[in-house]
Amino acid sequence: MISRNLCNFGIWKQMCLSRSRYTLCTTSNGQFYRLSQSTVHPWSNCSSFSTHGARSYCFSTKVSQHRQNRFYSTVSEKGATDQQQTVATPQLLSKLFPQTAIEGSEHEAQLEKQRKEEEEEKKEKESSWKRMKFGFVFFGFSVSAFCVYIVWIFGAPDRDAEGNIIEDEFMGLPTFQQYFRRLWKSMTYYQKMIQEPSREKLLPDPLKYPYAQPPYTLVLEMKDVLVHPDWTYQTGWRFKKRPGVDKFLETLAANYEIVVFTADQGMTVFPILDALDPRGYIMYRLVRDATHFVDGHHVKNLDNLNRDLSKVIVVDWDPNSTKLHPENTLNIPRWTGNDDDSGLFDLMAMLVTIATTDVEDVREVMTYYKSFDNPLAKFRENQRLLAEQMAEKEQEEKQRNLPAVQRWRPSFLGGGR
Repeated sequence: MISRNLCNFGIWKQMCLSRSRYTLCTTSNGQFYRLSQSTVHPWSNCSSFSTHGARSYCFSTKVSQHRQNRFYSTVSEKGATDQQQTVATPQLLSKLFPQTAIEGSEHEAQLEKQRKEEEEEKKEKESSWKRMKFGFVFFGFSVSAFCVYIVWIFGAPDRDAEGNIIEDEFMGLPTFQQYFRRLWKSMTYYQKMIQEPSREKLLPDPLKYPYAQPPYTLVLEMKDVLVHPDWTYQTGWRFKKRPGVDKFLETLAANYEIVVFTADQGMTVFPILDALDPRGYIMYRLVRDATHFVDGHHVKNLDNLNRDLSKVIVVDWDPNSTKLHPENTLNIPRWTGNDDDSGLFDLMAMLVTIATTDVEDVREVMTYYKSFDNPLAKFRENQRLLAEQMAEKEQEEKQRNLPAVQRWRPSFLGGGR
């Protein structure tokens, strides 16, 4: 009995200390809701609080807690059910509308493929950049090693057959300067060897008495003046002789020292000239190593020819090859390989005229004909006019030498002057 009273008193005390409680109620349809907060005053109606009320309160509290747990479980189950329905909705749509499902799967596959391509492209860019950096490093190292090797090889002093160092003008300088000065000297030497002729005198000294030295020197271009190159699939490269070339060389060899001067390589020129001139009318042959390389052109420098320039005539079709001495050049039209060409015959007549008239300085004649587009045509015209003048002059001389009786004839005899 005492223990029951103590229990009731403890429950009553707990009720009094509680300031507020929430009560969950249910409706007829099974939905739960929360009542507003109610305040319990500890000393109001304390006497009427009995043991039966305490028990009823305990029971109601337990029921409320049970209903609250049931409400929360119901809500969680409903949320899970909604989530399952949300997930199952696309599946249901895909079953109802198969075309929509196929399009969606294709779109997803396309996105996945695009993503993979972007990843592969990114990896490829990273890989290419790494290879590029490695290439730059390797290239820089190779260039540096090559420069050091060049300085070491070309900057070292020369040695004799026994291995002793040959002293030069750079021996008194520091070692670093010695190597770079020798390297610079070697570079300028090779540059000079490429740009300048291989020797100072391209031709030997003129022949002395009792040997006969022609009074004039004729410098001829080989390609498109004496021969014309032609190439086909069937025959390859062939060289065609210009009409009249044999007569041309034979006639001029008596008064001219004939020199072929061309910018082609010797391995090409020499076999052609051997076939073109079997009798040896061409006295000297000069090829590319005898030219000056100026502004991208192989130029024929007559200063290295070792001849008197007042007696030198250059026949060429390219003005760039003789631009150092235009006053000695006779620029003629380029021969294109036609068979009805007569250019060499006109040129032969002109050169024979110069030789037979003993021209002191051929540069004056070349300068005069240089002002015309076709000097050979102008020479033919001058020759025709000269022949007409000579014929008229000869006719006048004949008429002047006749007696006066013979020069006069009666008009009735049908004669006249």
